Amino acid sequence: MLTIFYDGHCPLCTAEMNTLQSLDTQKRLRLEDIHAEDFQYNYPYIDPIEADKLLHGQLDTGQIIKGLDVTCLAWKLVEKHKWMQMLRWPVIRFFADISYRLFARYRHQISSFVTGKPRCAPCQKDQCDL
Repeated sequence: MLTIFYDGHCPLCTAEMNTLQSLDTQKRLRLEDIHAEDFQYNYPYIDPIEADKLLHGQLDTGQIIKGLDVTCLAWKLVEKHKWMQMLRWPVIRFFADISYRLFARYRHQISSFVTGKPRCAPCQKDQCDL
């Protein structure tokens, strides 16, 4: 099981989580919006400000992983996009992590360009138009 702490106000992040959820037929993922009302209560050890800067995940062992480690593991667990695992290869990993950090930093601007929305309005997951 991988718990993913994601930015539910980011249209790209929300779209990816919706896709992962739809592909998670084995129930290997738990998705937690860092902006949920009860987030701090349920996960007091996750700093939502830091998790907003860089995707955070938690393994069953309690270990916290971040960034592309979370993304690559999530896609591996749903058995899709096997090519993503090469982003964890030693030399590629270095450059992929730098690129991911840049993406994470500017994801709202990128989202605005791609989707026309820089941020999602708080909504119910079943009512989201992404």
